[in-house]
Amino acid sequence: MSKTNGSHPATRADHGVHTDPAALLELTEVASHERTEVGPDGAVAGYRADRTLRLGVELKRQLKRRRTQLMLGFVALLPFILVIAFEIGQANPNRRSGGFVDLATASAPNFVVLALFVSGTFLLPMIVALFYGDTIASEASWSSLKYLLAMPVPRHRVLRQKAIVSGILSAVALILLPLVALIVGVIWYGAGDAISPTGDAVSFGDSLMAMGLATIYIILQLAWVAGLAMLLSVATDAPLGAVGGAVIVAIVSQILDQITALEGLRDYLPTHFAFSWMDLISTDIDWTNMANGMLSAALYGTVFFLLAGRRFATKDITS
Repeated sequence: MSKTNGSHPATRADHGVHTDPAALLELTEVASHERTEVGPDGAVAGYRADRTLRLGVELKRQLKRRRTQLMLGFVALLPFILVIAFEIGQANPNRRSGGFVDLATASAPNFVVLALFVSGTFLLPMIVALFYGDTIASEASWSSLKYLLAMPVPRHRVLRQKAIVSGILSAVALILLPLVALIVGVIWYGAGDAISPTGDAVSFGDSLMAMGLATIYIILQLAWVAGLAMLLSVATDAPLGAVGGAVIVAIVSQILDQITALEGLRDYLPTHFAFSWMDLISTDIDWTNMANGMLSAALYGTVFFLLAGRRFATKDITS
């Protein structure tokens, strides 16, 4: 058997493979600097959980997803669709009485009210359900959740970071709708007073403040949808099931709320106070229903999020 010139026994592996001595020295040097100490919590010394799955990274990932882009695009397009519908329907811009639909073309604030009103039954709950219900279930459906946890990222951090990012995206979408509607309304219908169905006239400046408060109320009131969607997201590997389940519950709750025979029991439905923000379009605002709506959403949302956290902490992750 031929010998390699300049070979040395130290440069040979047991199975006869020759290795570059310089490479061996380099690998040895690198290995000597590797941390092998274990901290009190059992993790490798130097490991910090707060450096894993940072918000900026997760937010960038979600913004690149097609469903996020399509949803935000549709929300921005909806006010233009409403304008076209009114133009085709030959709406009278001089109407000063009637319901919110009849008053939609009276001024820009009224147009914003209409946009929030028509989308509040289905679209707004669906937006929140989409961002929260898809976040964990989609990782499971892609079989990437187990690798994410093996990086390692603590389970509670995965759930928290994804919940925060979902909340940011939901808030952006819910703010984008009235903002675009206001711009479109000013262009088409002018910056006039907001007219309520009772005949109250609210100045443009005060109506802007009312719209801001209404948007904040809607975001907070939909916390129960966020919690339910997150709970369903950690309970299933099917994103469509998590999103659809939360939306179906919202629809059923709205249907039950229309049954007057239930009387006081309707107050316990999570959607009973969903449209209480409309009380802001008046000269004498009654805050009672809005306060009840905030309390109801906080209670339901807290329970659902706690259940989601408990379920995710004990779930056997296989995908």
